[in-house]
Amino acid sequence: MNKAPGGTPDAKKRAMSQMNAQDFVRGVWLELRRVTWPTREEWISATVLTVVLVVAIGLFTFGADQLFGWIFSLVHPPVQP
Repeated sequence: MNKAPGGTPDAKKRAMSQMNAQDFVRGVWLELRRVTWPTREEWISATVLTVVLVVAIGLFTFGADQLFGWIFSLVHPPVQP
């Protein structure tokens, strides 16, 4: 039986995937070196903004739930036994 030069196809695939993994890691590392990381002030302001927005959306959701609960109780009063 004739074999293709360079070993079995499975060995070739493994070698290619290993090479691609190394290239991938190298590319990721190079890309991370080019990233412009935020300053401490930018990081703090983004964190504060996130917390404020989460609290505001939570309060809005709570208020809307209370309002719709009240409206629903007007439309469909609780049944007394």
